[in-house]
Amino acid sequence: MHRRVALLPAVALALAGALAPVGTASAGAAGGPDFRRPAGWTATDSWRERRTVSQYWSTNRMLAAQPLNTPAPRRNQWRGPSRGNPWSTQGTRAAGSRGSSWYERGDQGTGTRGTGGQGTGGQGTGGQGTGGQGNGDQGNGNGNQQRTALNNSPGLRWTDGGAVVRTTGRVFFTTADGRNSSCSGSAVTSANESVVITAGHCVKLNGAAHRNWVFVPAFDNGRRPFGTWVGTRMFTTPQWNAREDINFDVAAVVVAPLDGRTLTDVVGGQGVAFNQARQQQMFAFGYPAAEPFDGSRLIYCSGRAFNDTVMTQDQGLRCNMTGGSSGGPWFQSFDAATGLGSLNSVNSFTYNFAPGFMFGPFFGDEAMAVYRAAQNADAV
Repeated sequence: MHRRVALLPAVALALAGALAPVGTASAGAAGGPDFRRPAGWTATDSWRERRTVSQYWSTNRMLAAQPLNTPAPRRNQWRGPSRGNPWSTQGTRAAGSRGSSWYERGDQGTGTRGTGGQGTGGQGTGGQGTGGQGNGDQGNGNGNQQRTALNNSPGLRWTDGGAVVRTTGRVFFTTADGRNSSCSGSAVTSANESVVITAGHCVKLNGAAHRNWVFVPAFDNGRRPFGTWVGTRMFTTPQWNAREDINFDVAAVVVAPLDGRTLTDVVGGQGVAFNQARQQQMFAFGYPAAEPFDGSRLIYCSGRAFNDTVMTQDQGLRCNMTGGSSGGPWFQSFDAATGLGSLNSVNSFTYNFAPGFMFGPFFGDEAMAVYRAAQNADAV
């Protein structure tokens, strides 16, 4: 994921220039990129290349992959207010937040259940106390306490099972300078049953697209219960593609079928939602790999999101996940009993002065366009 972001001196921020674009963003009326259309490019273009990528990722290479750093937000990307509590819930609405609300419901899928088991610790089932013994009220009380704890977590291992175990996974890739790195991602419901949502910097950084890109759902300390899924097409927002604007740090990757089956046919898919109300209860998931984590387990955070009023238009969440969790999903309307929700942001970055907070981009029209381009792409 991310380098913990330092607030750079004003001179350095002013000198931070736009990076060279990658991909196929259409030209606008003035000859620049068309910021209404996502950028897309081919990751692998033949079954031989996909086989080579899959074989490249041995278990040892995955375990040795390092979490990716993200660039600092640039001052000219900031449109928030200049005064007030940076962690208040009063902030400006994100660009691209206009337009109708839209979502697509997720599904359970037909695959074998992933690792992690059912677990009932956070499902608030205390109401099952036996009335005959006079402890029904006690059961309700315990259930409410469990639910409260589940909904307010700064970062704990997810042990309650459900669809989120299967749909969330680690992302592995090689950067342009030859480093094997890791992020996180989520399988989502789509027309081609083959889309993974992640962060923009998990497909392209410093002007160059990553290669050897794979998604491993339900990764568990080196185990790959549902296999390794190779990326074929990558899409990101034109704002991230052209200038790596942290406010639009989102991407979608189409993965090739594996053994004749599509991704969500095997693991199921989460719903996706765009242009939703801000400051909602959120559940964030990922595979943090920087200390004190090691990338081996699925971690979650939960709480009410707030608006970043420091340097970005993103939303924030109290969360201690570290590098490697980038691209992991944020869910609205998350049901701990089923592990299903509506994906509405992704882990993007943290500030170095506030390491206990995670920030993710607002999913507006730009993110919707990325998702739609990916779900309409050919997965083969």
